[in-house]
Amino acid sequence: MDVTITAWAVTVLAVLVLIALDFMVVSSKPHEVGMKEAAGWSVFYIAIAIAWGAGIWAIYGAQYGTEYYTGWLVEKALSVDNLFVFVIILGKFAVPPKYWQKILLFGIMFALIARTIFILLGAAMLEYFSFTFLIFGLLLVWTAVQLARHRDEDPDVEDSKIVEFVQRKLPFTNEWNNGKMTMMENGRRLFTPMLLVMIAIGSTDVLFALDSIPAVYGITSEPYIVFAANAFALLGLRALFFLLNGLLDKMVYLSLGLAIILGFIGVKLILHWAHGVWSWVPEVDTLVSLAVIVVVLIITAIASWLKVRNDPEAIAHAGTVTLSHHPERDQGPHKLPEE
Repeated sequence: MDVTITAWAVTVLAVLVLIALDFMVVSSKPHEVGMKEAAGWSVFYIAIAIAWGAGIWAIYGAQYGTEYYTGWLVEKALSVDNLFVFVIILGKFAVPPKYWQKILLFGIMFALIARTIFILLGAAMLEYFSFTFLIFGLLLVWTAVQLARHRDEDPDVEDSKIVEFVQRKLPFTNEWNNGKMTMMENGRRLFTPMLLVMIAIGSTDVLFALDSIPAVYGITSEPYIVFAANAFALLGLRALFFLLNGLLDKMVYLSLGLAIILGFIGVKLILHWAHGVWSWVPEVDTLVSLAVIVVVLIITAIASWLKVRNDPEAIAHAGTVTLSHHPERDQGPHKLPEE
């Protein structure tokens, strides 16, 4: 795929413009987002992502267009899992609803930066070390197994070593100070809970990048498509949060569905590596990958709907890849704080 510097520049500029647009919307007036506003922004970002894919299809061909749409769909599905964790963080720190947009925007920007770094590292590794495909594949299979095993658990953000370290070293106040991270009190500078929330969101973004980047490299080895798929999947995350808020608890089989998708992509990467060593080993076509991912997501949605319909008390969880089990962890609904 011969992507010119101009094409890269246009793509990065488009992403920056959309981030700036989000920033202006969020900073103009902190407020709670309604369903109508969230739906409008979600349609806007999905339309842009689809249109960008159409451009890739027209300029570079059907193969790369299919890879982009498949990668974007995978990243969009993984982004919903991100939202579970965001809900947990907002609830744990009792963040007032009017600050949710600001926090989500920070999370999106930090996630984009973290994933760009991992994209560059992944591209360099794939260029010089062919066994990187095997490493990525094994990582995804391991992640899939752990996610399936612990699909009924939520990650405990209060266990974050970074958050604990910052809390010990810095003086904090319980005041939110209009969403700022610091404030002056009696001539002393104190840090607000907003700093802890930002740290928790940022560290979560890094962990998710460790899974999402190998996953999309399982769809395509083109860094441009990996970046575009990630960027346009992340940019609509703020609106998607408010659109799905209240429905996340109903996606009871999402973690299991994502585990199946990650496991499938992991096996695909392992087969790709093996094909380079033994030519008789078959590879999985991109169209087959797209079909499998779409079918799994549809089945996940239908199965979740049927489960909740038959068992209204069923609650979805983000799932975790940690091996530790916390029996004392709250397994109840994800409660967001009230104003």
